Amino acid sequence: MASSTGSPTPPAPKILLAKPGLVSGASIAPKFGRGAPSDDDAASLRPRLPPIGSLNLLSDSWDFHFDRFLPFLTENTDFTVIGVIGPAGVGKSTIMNQLYGFDPTSPGMLPPFATQSEDTRAMAKHCSSGIEPRVSADRLILLDTQPVFSPSVLAEMIRPDGSSTIPVLGNESLSAELAHEITSIQLGVLLSSICHILLIVSEGVHDNSMWRLMLTVDLLKHGIPDPSSLIPTHTQTTNLGLEKEYKDKLLGREEYMAAPVFVHTKLHDQEMNPRSIVYLRKAFAQCFRSSSFMREKHDEEAKLIEYVSACTDSNVRGSTLPNISLIPSKNSDDSSEPLYESYNSALWKLRDQVLSMSGPTFTRTVSERDWLRNSAKIWELVKNSSIIGEYAKTLQNSGTFRR
Repeated sequence: MASSTGSPTPPAPKILLAKPGLVSGASIAPKFGRGAPSDDDAASLRPRLPPIGSLNLLSDSWDFHFDRFLPFLTENTDFTVIGVIGPAGVGKSTIMNQLYGFDPTSPGMLPPFATQSEDTRAMAKHCSSGIEPRVSADRLILLDTQPVFSPSVLAEMIRPDGSSTIPVLGNESLSAELAHEITSIQLGVLLSSICHILLIVSEGVHDNSMWRLMLTVDLLKHGIPDPSSLIPTHTQTTNLGLEKEYKDKLLGREEYMAAPVFVHTKLHDQEMNPRSIVYLRKAFAQCFRSSSFMREKHDEEAKLIEYVSACTDSNVRGSTLPNISLIPSKNSDDSSEPLYESYNSALWKLRDQVLSMSGPTFTRTVSERDWLRNSAKIWELVKNSSIIGEYAKTLQNSGTFRR
């Protein structure tokens, strides 16, 4: 269509999402490789998405809709699932776009994941809802999520009487504040169960709310399997039966947990110096000493602390600590050079770090489509978890949250 001035109207921007048809029966690029498809292939991998929100795995009603994303997946078994969790405005979507390989200088292309605009930030709103999935040509399945601890999310789920519009624990009625707390835990448990790698993003080095959340997730995740451990889809059984079967299989081996990467963003120069990094890693070792994140070393805490004290590099090879990545604040005017590392350099380093990781493998080989179908079943287990339910009752009876 031409404009009133006679000049052609520019085409609408497209959003990146890989077509699954190019994978079946064909060779694909290595999952963690640098090799990019040709220009023609890259163009074919960038169709326009359905309307915003229609691909979300989790809806506003907190239901899992795997059928929306299923057409974009294949029977391929060589894939990696990377999720992200964190508060609003910490840069989750920006990091996921980087992992996808999105080039912000590409003309006519919107990023795979929408990032927070100035208007959204000014109105204190969030731009991601539920779980928003994308899949790259390298068969990276990326899961961006709605923010945790978000006032705007709480505002959307609260009724005039203070109760929650979302049935987070079956049909049990909870106050919106308690339901908001439980949704963050459920999201963390789900991502820890269905991802190979989970990015846990915080702003600054002094906000330990995400550390506390992941300790709670580690405590309450028991009995939730990985997506390959469930029985075939045609077999009918109860959630309790699935949970019991998985617990029986766990005898003698560790429970599945996605490999965590703790990312601290928007750091100032003084927070990037070697001494601050050592202090942060010491604090992390102390906080997570008894968690499954430190399972191999928590009985040797003194040795671990001593080892961390000798470390000045945030990416020391061979460390048994979970990966910790530091991202400085973005200098919008580039008026001064960073003392330690630039924003873009740190973001690229994080991408290299994540894409070179060898995360845990699922119990059995599973295809992309079976992973998605079974993830829906795992979500039902999470929502009906007796352990999470008891924890919610304890919080309710503590008087911390209004009834």
